[in-house]
Formats: sequence, structure tokens, C-alpha cells
Amino acid sequence: MFNKLLSFLVLIKYGNLPIELRYFYRHTYSCRLNQIRYFFRDYLFKPKYKELSFQGEFAPELQFVLPFAYWHFKNGTLKTTSGPKFTKELYFFSPEHIEAFDIRTEEGNKNFEMPRILYSQDYDMKKWLPVPLKAHYKNNIYVYDKPILIVANRYNMEWDGPPISFYSIELLTYIFDSLSDKYTIIYNRPRPQHITMDNSDIYDLDEYDWLERTYPDVILMENLFKENKANANNFNHLQLIVYANASKFISIHGGTATLASYFGGTNLILSKKGPEHHFKCYEKLYPQLSGAKILHAKTDDEVKQYVNEYFV
Repeated sequence: MFNKLLSFLVLIKYGNLPIELRYFYRHTYSCRLNQIRYFFRDYLFKPKYKELSFQGEFAPELQFVLPFAYWHFKNGTLKTTSGPKFTKELYFFSPEHIEAFDIRTEEGNKNFEMPRILYSQDYDMKKWLPVPLKAHYKNNIYVYDKPILIVANRYNMEWDGPPISFYSIELLTYIFDSLSDKYTIIYNRPRPQHITMDNSDIYDLDEYDWLERTYPDVILMENLFKENKANANNFNHLQLIVYANASKFISIHGGTATLASYFGGTNLILSKKGPEHHFKCYEKLYPQLSGAKILHAKTDDEVKQYVNEYFV
């Protein structure tokens, strides 16, 4: 009944929008109303009570769950956190973090215990603090003569279909030819064994052998993981350590772009499609993660334009 009432209110207010967008509005109201019951514990009595658990996708975990957990930590009310495997280093501040899940699920995204989840019409959020991943993981290990540029690619199933937003071989060639003289480029496209999988299949772009033949000076993140000079516990941990020393990023929408937005500097995001466009995530949400300058390219040509304007 409660969901039907919220759906009716959203229909009245946003009935001109496609139905696949309207339910995100309803989710925002559900999250907001759900927080009312924690008012006294969060603002008056402040016991250490909050036990956060999330099994959803990587992007919403970084966008909403991790900053919510950090707010509770700073508020003195965080008791435990739990999430998928390879997440302990993200929650470095948690009194106790349990890696409870072997996979991420789409159903896990519908966790309305957070003040916001997935896309929202309102990113002026309470109980949300940016997590200082850069300050915590900055190091003297991954330091080079030239500044680091992270090129974080993705080649996954999208909306149950083929990849849409990704850096093709042609586009990678343009980026590397334009920027290799100026930066130490680290290329990152995690393989399935390196991350906790969700409902999106990872395909093979067949770029690794091509990269090692054509651009031997481009460093592969997976090779850094094989060397593991930082004694990283897992691939996610290594990403945090390497990203912390960078201030230039070229990334793809989703968790790839969200992670890169945690480390300040400039993050060029290629996103050709998605609810992020309607909800203006790249303007309203992503800059809040670290104060990074976010450049949203909707086409390959726009990527080239931003490369020339902000990276060359």
C-alpha cells in the first residue's frame, strides 16, 4: 500500500516521464522517509548501532553506501559494515567490515536503508560524507617522472545487450598518441577474476596483446598487480593505492567512473546512454565525491575534444 501511494504521488508529479525513470523518483522518497525512524538515534542519543549491509552493484555502493557509512563513522554511530568480497579496503574506517557476498546483485541495489540509492532527483544529501580515499592511500611507491594518467576502460554487457560506452582500439590509439609524451599512462580494465561480478558479463576487447606490442610504455594495471610492490590484498586495493597518486583520469560510466571520481583532479567520463544523463549525475553527484572536475563526453568525438582541451 505504501509503495502504491508513493507511485501515485510520483505519477501525479512526474507522469510525463517514461516509467523506467519514474520509479527512481519513488525510490528517493522511500529512502528519505525511511530515515525518519532513525532521527533520535542519529542526532540525539547517538549509540553505536548502525549495521550497514549492501550487496548491490559497485557504482551505487561508491556513490551512496560508502559515504553513508563514513557519515555514521564520523557521527559515532557506525557499528559494522558488510559487503561483497574485495571491499574491506574501501571501508578502512569501519570498526568491523565483513566481506559477506561472493556476487553483486541487481536486487541488492534496492536497499532503501540508505538516504539515496541509484539515481535520484535530489543530490543535496544529509548523512553523506565523501570518503578520503586519496589521502588515506597516497604513497611513495607508484611515483614516476611524468604525472600519472589513469585510462580506466570497460567492455561489458549493458542493459542486457552489447557494450555501448567503451574506449575502442581506435579511440585508445588517439588517446595514447596524444598523451604518451606528457603522462605516465596506466591502463586499467579489470578481468573477471579481479573483481566481484554482478549481472553484467565482461567481454574481451582483445587490446592487451595489441597494447604490449604497440605501446610498450603504457603500464598495465594488471602487471602492477602481478608485481604487487605495495603488497595489496587484492586488485581493488591496488587500484586505490595507484589511483591515490593520480590526478588525471579517463574513465567509463558506472563503477569505473565513480571510483575515478574519488581522487580529485580531472575525470573525463564517456557515457553515451543511461539514467545518469536525465538525473544529471555527472553535474550534481560525481563532483561531490572529491571535488574533482567532471567532464562528460557523450560521443567518441567529444572524448577527443576534451582530451585536446584538458589533457594535452
